[in-house]
Amino acid sequence: MANKYKKGLAVPERLGKVGGQAVLEGVMMKAGERTVTTCRKEDGSIYVDDSTFVSVRKKHKILNIPILRGVVNFVEMMILSTKTLTASADALEIEDEEGKCEKWLKKHLGVRLTDIIMLIGTVLGLALAVTLFMFVPNLVSGLIDKHLAGGKLGVWVAVIEGGVKIIIFLLYLWLVSLIPDIKRTFMYHGAEHKSIACFEAGAPLTPESAKEYTRFHPRCGTSFMFFMIALGVVAGLLIKLFLDDLNPLAYTGIRLLILPVVVGLGYEFILIAGKHDNFITRFFSAPGLWVQRITTKEPTEDMLEIAIISIKCALRDSFPEFMEFYKNREWEKKPEPIAEGEGTATAEPSEEANLSANAEQQADEASAQPISAHEQPSEPTSATQPEPKDAASDSFDRENE
Repeated sequence: MANKYKKGLAVPERLGKVGGQAVLEGVMMKAGERTVTTCRKEDGSIYVDDSTFVSVRKKHKILNIPILRGVVNFVEMMILSTKTLTASADALEIEDEEGKCEKWLKKHLGVRLTDIIMLIGTVLGLALAVTLFMFVPNLVSGLIDKHLAGGKLGVWVAVIEGGVKIIIFLLYLWLVSLIPDIKRTFMYHGAEHKSIACFEAGAPLTPESAKEYTRFHPRCGTSFMFFMIALGVVAGLLIKLFLDDLNPLAYTGIRLLILPVVVGLGYEFILIAGKHDNFITRFFSAPGLWVQRITTKEPTEDMLEIAIISIKCALRDSFPEFMEFYKNREWEKKPEPIAEGEGTATAEPSEEANLSANAEQQADEASAQPISAHEQPSEPTSATQPEPKDAASDSFDRENE
């Protein structure tokens, strides 16, 4: 049963019901508007961040038209990815103690230093992507055409450009996969895919069951990126065919302008490939699935456990037996338990309590007002006077009544 390919065994109504993303030491799963990020902390404990993410497409139906919805989804997934990475960083407590700059930003701008760093990183990442996958391939293909082919390649320059893009893409993924932290993230990526494949097959959602399923999934972002590169090659061929005399800068500008169309088409293909299993979808999905051999690694069972917790929390209505775990919210910090003997009737009276009791006794003896026998109070000592609760403790008791 090893390495099952989920499509042949999938329950149709479960396809596309949940999707995910690997994060730092964890997995994010999204089902509808629910977004759950589960991480394993250094001490082995589990942290769960449960939130919602409402797509702008739900508010504006016009954004749901084909092609355009892919562009909207791409932008929203970038925003969601940033949020989930921040949530996983918070869970792992990797932020340092707040400095003056951090405090000033929170007070005056309402943002954290890590938020600004993430924004700068995103901008720089986009700039790097444009440089690596547009300027460099165009430059290399142009030099090959000029110096090796004497300017006679014609539209085949676009094919060489596409080949350079693919080489850069694969080389980049392979190099980052050698970084230990990234390799662990790729293992969680594998856990995400295996647990989703197990769920979509209708099998028992356990680490032992999920590990038997494939770590390759047609709706993966890796497949989406590879398919976009392939579409980019076709787009380049068409541009070279009809506008052969463009200078490199104008050519790159046109490529940027049609990029949203490429993104939209890539999204539509991923939707189709994730729900239909036929020769055409398998043929076009095959390269992306092959590239996932780099971006996904075989996970451990404890990684699969994290991914499964995310799925069950995101789809908790479908897993009633899991509601007890969710309601107990073991990942949240609980009030520290009162030490044995503290605040009980058997506790040793403190010196301050004794002084207070003696003062009350003297006040009663000095009172000239007689009282009846049944109203006679007992001697006020620390053994009969319960220790007063603070507001936080009183609130906690009310919540647990």
